[in-house]
Amino acid sequence: MVAQAPFEARAATSQTFVRARRCPSPGAYRLFAIDLDGTLLNRSGTAHEKDIARIAQLMARGIHVTILTGRLFSGTRPTAELLSITGPVGCADGSHVVAMHDSKTLVHRGIRGKTAANVRSVLDAHNLAAFVFAEDAIIYDDQGLRYVPYVRTWSTDLRIADRVCQHKVWDSRRGITAVVALGEAEVIQGAVSALQASSQRMQIAHFPFRYGGDSEQWALIARASGGTKGTALAWMAKHYGISLEETVCVGDWTNDVPMLQSAGRSFAMGQAPDDVKNAATDVLESTIESGGGIAEAIDRAFGRF
Repeated sequence: MVAQAPFEARAATSQTFVRARRCPSPGAYRLFAIDLDGTLLNRSGTAHEKDIARIAQLMARGIHVTILTGRLFSGTRPTAELLSITGPVGCADGSHVVAMHDSKTLVHRGIRGKTAANVRSVLDAHNLAAFVFAEDAIIYDDQGLRYVPYVRTWSTDLRIADRVCQHKVWDSRRGITAVVALGEAEVIQGAVSALQASSQRMQIAHFPFRYGGDSEQWALIARASGGTKGTALAWMAKHYGISLEETVCVGDWTNDVPMLQSAGRSFAMGQAPDDVKNAATDVLESTIESGGGIAEAIDRAFGRF
């Protein structure tokens, strides 16, 4: 997710370069969007004090600040509250936009109806450890128990069921926000092929990861089509009555690429893979290990103050 892929799967190179900027004046930027895991939050889920302080100073200057993350709202809220964000935040990689001040859903793209039934059938047929993200919670069963620490970052609300593929949440009117399935590479690939053949109304990603001392495993993530961090950033810009050229964003992983390509100025973390760096206008010297990436981006985009 990805929300975020495991840190073990990430490239650790740090290279500084700047691509053409569409909106070079620091005074022209009015919205600052940040990713969480691997960008603001380190491996332990903690934000660097310097980053928190610079965000507060930026907000005091009247700049809008939002979060665009792979996490569900329940996993996003604690950090948004820490930063004193009261406006909308984008969750589940742009599939869910929520107002912080009253927790009201403003946008939701869900897997529902026949598409949801197909996903359910594929997961059941491939006997995968499945986690269903719906109604701001994660539902799983005994098969997924060993992976709970891996998915916990996406939400603070995890609920165990007898059998996840038989849970009533599949019939939710809002639809399924996302589905994560974990297993061996061959099985995951089979499930991905089956999902791709069954519906064109989904976004499907799969990638390798290492969890604990286990050998390499694979994960797939399925979401409804149409929602990305890029579409969420565009929604935020419209909400605040500004253009995309007046936005700045920071990210570190492949799910951040749509917003990095959309923003007027965009920063990739120092440890980001090369394809993510290439999508951004700038690459930061700071990494998640060193901390301070958000502060560096603010200084470079908005000037020192």
